[in-house]
Amino acid sequence: MFATDMGGNVQFRRDFPENNPHSVVAESAKAPRLPADQGDLPPRIADYLAANELPSPCLVVDVDVVEHNYKTMTQALPLANVYYAVKANPAEEILRRLADLGSSFDTASPGEFDLCLDLGIAPSRISYGNTIKKQADIAYAYAKGIRLFAFDSENELLKIAQSAPGSKVYCRILVESGGAEWPLSRKFGCTPEMALELLVQAQELGLDAHGVSFHVGSQQTNLDRWGPAIAKVAELFEQAKARDVNLKLIDMGGGFPSRYRTAVHTLEDYAEKIMFAMEFYFGADLPEIILEPGRSLVGDAGVIQAEVVLVSKKSVYEDNRWVYLDIGKFSGLAETMDEAIKYRLLTPHDGGETGPVVLAGPTCDSADIMYEFTEYELPLDLKEGDKVLILSTGAYTTTYSAVSFNGFRPLEAVCI
Repeated sequence: MFATDMGGNVQFRRDFPENNPHSVVAESAKAPRLPADQGDLPPRIADYLAANELPSPCLVVDVDVVEHNYKTMTQALPLANVYYAVKANPAEEILRRLADLGSSFDTASPGEFDLCLDLGIAPSRISYGNTIKKQADIAYAYAKGIRLFAFDSENELLKIAQSAPGSKVYCRILVESGGAEWPLSRKFGCTPEMALELLVQAQELGLDAHGVSFHVGSQQTNLDRWGPAIAKVAELFEQAKARDVNLKLIDMGGGFPSRYRTAVHTLEDYAEKIMFAMEFYFGADLPEIILEPGRSLVGDAGVIQAEVVLVSKKSVYEDNRWVYLDIGKFSGLAETMDEAIKYRLLTPHDGGETGPVVLAGPTCDSADIMYEFTEYELPLDLKEGDKVLILSTGAYTTTYSAVSFNGFRPLEAVCI
């Protein structure tokens, strides 16, 4: 896929056969230039890596790809309002581009909503979607003009009622997340039965009991997870109406995937399933729909260039090589925990003979192993100093990177 010159800089070649799944496609006349196949190296990033010497490791994000993904989502689901999940990647270049395109923003902390506000994004386009908030942070958000808050418990509701009076609130419910490669735990959400009582209580407290939210799990590969969740919400709407609470909003969270080692359904496939369920359970009287995509907008737009630090074996009797990169769980690849997210890798020696490897990071922590039980094979010619490209790393990498664990610097990043 790529070679290095005498100085070790990446030099991308464009003379590969068209059926090479990792080949870089030629530039098209239309911007942005996108990969020919889902998950391939974005051509603008290939050009940038070839022309620039970067620190290692370093994430490069093509903001044009983010724009393309946003437009694809809004075209597939035109009735939905997109609230980009800032936690996925809070780079200012990404936030500015999405704001210019009309996106709203889901935030998890004062740091995130302050960042949006500092960029000139109106508070009416910001939700405080974390269900676990300090009282002082709720008051601070309210003072800044934010009026849309998530909750999933009575104590959280009472804090909002006290510090953000009259605000719109939505209650998050628990739903099934089987099929998600990064499933969500019971940390967030409550049962629909509890949600009903809390929404009635919200109205009694003078809040606008506005709606219900759910999340079917991040990197959700099962198209049929949205239907049962929407059915639960529709039933909750009817039960609330019988209690004189008129809900108006359904927040479906995120869950839409990026392309990692296995192929994923298209966004149009997800949209078809979602809208079928919405029309089936709500008929023509559709509520306001919110989506909170993060990974699906920025994941495939980013590539990390890393470097091989060491190739070794633990025994003369085993075939597995240990390949240590200068990036690991503590420097941006936290989603390899339990080997959940399986990234695609490109090396300068792709096409040659390969062998099994264990992939690990550089820190003095035995937990810093990305892939030991998932089968990964890399070229036998791979050696110290070689560059390795980790694809679809635009989401949840810089934000997971430790400040100075073992003295390693946080993951560098650049947007193009």
